[in-house]
Amino acid sequence: MKLVSWNVNGLRAALKKGAMEYFTADQADVICLQETKAHPGDVQHVAWPPGYTVFWNSAEKKGYSGTAIITRVPPLGVTNGLGEPEHDREGRVMTAEFAGFILVNVYQPNSQRGLTRLDYRVREWDGAFLAYLRKLGKKGKPIVFCGDLNVAHTELDLANPKTNRRNAGFTDEERANFSAVLAAGFVDTFREFERGPGHYSWWSQMMNCRARNIGWRVDYFVASAALRPALRSAWISPGVMGSDHCPVGLELAAGI
Repeated sequence: MKLVSWNVNGLRAALKKGAMEYFTADQADVICLQETKAHPGDVQHVAWPPGYTVFWNSAEKKGYSGTAIITRVPPLGVTNGLGEPEHDREGRVMTAEFAGFILVNVYQPNSQRGLTRLDYRVREWDGAFLAYLRKLGKKGKPIVFCGDLNVAHTELDLANPKTNRRNAGFTDEERANFSAVLAAGFVDTFREFERGPGHYSWWSQMMNCRARNIGWRVDYFVASAALRPALRSAWISPGVMGSDHCPVGLELAAGI
């Protein structure tokens, strides 16, 4: 099964920049989108690729946050949110259950310039999300979660680690909380295949950063360690334009 995740930084804008051509050509089984900044009615004119169904979790605030799942494999069920109103108003989490695993699409909160939202992120959100993963794990199926996690885990995951210490997405607290998730029985799938530096999924739109590959890896597929034998490949697609992020992907063995 081929899975793709992409922070589109505004679905309507991304569609104008060729996102639909990418969706059609890539032929992923499931596409998870973050930062859609849209409600279903905003794109009701869009003709999605044949055979795909779209599920939405839009933020209450117009033009903000939001997630969507586009799938040609019928899920057993789709639910929105963590089940906690204080975390669910921004449309950040969707869960789709398939026969062999549970897929969570997440757009984690950014700690913001000046770290104005760091306390919420690390003291409230991160704990609630990990508790949610543990709750899902009680269903007995392995879990895959993907999306813009708004954290570069190690110094290999951004071009300039020394100058970005204490910046949003590279604080000790955010990185430690991501380590805690991995320690709870998950693997960073990209790092199962690629150990080296220079692989990024987001670039500032200033100073020609993307062309110079001065970026951050903040978009992930993370899987239950039990799925290790089923991991076939994981990748980043920096050549796909249309957003300041690029798609990332994961292929699981057939039959999962």
